[in-house]
Amino acid sequence: MKKIGFLSFGHWTPSPQSQTRSAADTLLQSIDLAVAAEALGADGAYFRVHHFARQLASPFPLLAAVGARTSRIEIGTAVIDMRYENPFYMAEDAGAADLIAGGRLQLGISRGSPEQVIDGWRYFGYRPAEGETDADMGRRHAQVFYDTLRGEGFAQPNPRPMFANPPGLLRLEPHSDGLRERIWWGSGSNATAVWAAKLGMNLQASTLKDDESGEPFHVQQAAQIRAYRAAWKEAGHQREPRVSVSRSIFALVDDRDRMYFGRPGQEQDQIGFIEETQSIFGRGYTAEPDVLVEQLRKDEAIAEADTLLLTVPNQLGVDYNAHVIEMILTHVAPALGWR
Repeated sequence: MKKIGFLSFGHWTPSPQSQTRSAADTLLQSIDLAVAAEALGADGAYFRVHHFARQLASPFPLLAAVGARTSRIEIGTAVIDMRYENPFYMAEDAGAADLIAGGRLQLGISRGSPEQVIDGWRYFGYRPAEGETDADMGRRHAQVFYDTLRGEGFAQPNPRPMFANPPGLLRLEPHSDGLRERIWWGSGSNATAVWAAKLGMNLQASTLKDDESGEPFHVQQAAQIRAYRAAWKEAGHQREPRVSVSRSIFALVDDRDRMYFGRPGQEQDQIGFIEETQSIFGRGYTAEPDVLVEQLRKDEAIAEADTLLLTVPNQLGVDYNAHVIEMILTHVAPALGWR
């Protein structure tokens, strides 16, 4: 059995070919797609965060709105770039959104990836400390955020406050119990997966990672997940971790599917560079349902994960994306034992 959700980057463009022509379109349609996915029986609605781009950027208003409109589905991010975040303010936003959603947030965070502008986090007021890289800064922000979610007091109270304080040091409010166990680290390398395991965060693996062995993408990612689980066990954590992978998977069942995705072109892994690191980009899966089933059986990383996030082409509109999700849930997942 696997949890199956969707992952939207929330693209929008003022083009007549796009169903999402404005930021308002993207935000409102994201809510509608989460509602539709829940009705179909999907397990998660996840959103990517990018700054200085015509994509989703400020996650917590959206997560809170989805939480208010749904009752069961998990609501998450994949991922929030922690180089841009104030960990304390983020803890307040996350606590509030999680309370609105009734404890359904699943927050993916990470050190981030290349953005639309050079050193965009500087415009948000952040700079690496002496001797730090921007990646180090992102991980530092993540650790502060993660520690703050313990809900322990750390701030000295004012002896003459406007309102009466509880005894002792004060914590940030609102605090949501259990949210800390629903924080995920988006890892692109074996080393950062092990780092996340030691801290006690769940693992999100994407459609790309550092090319560390020259093997096929799914083989490398499966090894990454196994290294994470071994480090988790060694750290002695008392709960079972969650692991997700993201994939582009489209079942060709009607003329629309064949028009949009019936042309070949994503059947092989690709090698590229992110900054100066050689990376491997995982293949997409596009075929008739019976062929998809056989292809997906061979993906070792999907087999290792408990959660699968389906990347969706959000500019094709809510109805079509709901169809994409439904076809996987009804024609592919049962045949693979995921349902």
